Amino acid sequence: MAVSRIGNAATAARSLRLCRLQLPDLPDPRPTALKRLGLALERRTSLVAETEPVTLRPTDPELFRCPLAFLTGDRGFAPLPEADVVRLRRFITFGGFLFVDSAEGRAGGGFDASVRRLLASLLPGDLPKAVPENHVLWKSFYLLKSGVGRVEAAPYVEAVEREKRIGVLYTQNDVCGAMARDGYGRWEHEVIPGGEGQREMAFRFAVNAVMYALCLDYKEEQAHIDFILRTRRARP
Repeated sequence: MAVSRIGNAATAARSLRLCRLQLPDLPDPRPTALKRLGLALERRTSLVAETEPVTLRPTDPELFRCPLAFLTGDRGFAPLPEADVVRLRRFITFGGFLFVDSAEGRAGGGFDASVRRLLASLLPGDLPKAVPENHVLWKSFYLLKSGVGRVEAAPYVEAVEREKRIGVLYTQNDVCGAMARDGYGRWEHEVIPGGEGQREMAFRFAVNAVMYALCLDYKEEQAHIDFILRTRRARP
């Protein structure tokens, strides 16, 4: 079983700290989403997430204690300083998982252009490619066929793989927008076009991404696949 080399101590204790990557000129458009994802992970899996997510800059040493980091945005952002690029490259190279989520509500916007420029400098020569239907990401916890969010801006999810491991997962479907909920328990954003069923699938996709980041390819083992299928058939 392959396990991420970053954040192993937290993973071994089955306690997870969700991390948002903070860039200088990119405010968080979905500040409540990661807390809601943490609660969903506790309800749905054996993981225990810390109460509040942490926000870290690329050069923060604590970043290397997080197995995965989320980068969300709804606008373009300036190129990162070389020191930030080097640190993020090391984070990904040594086992970190970067989940990039566009909140623009459309494909090909300013955030998208900035992300592609960032990835070209982070991992030169490794362009994002659509995640194939048979990838283990789609069965790391739930059995899925795609990754939807608040919207369906793109019919695919992209990834940068290194040595058969996804280091960067990129969606333009605003997954965090589907999970955002205010302090009164009200959903902050309407989910289009699929409504609440689509919101549930967005949560499932986020859970799969987290489980993949922590355990990578262990769901490729046939025993785990058979267990998932039996569990799904047993549910009403």
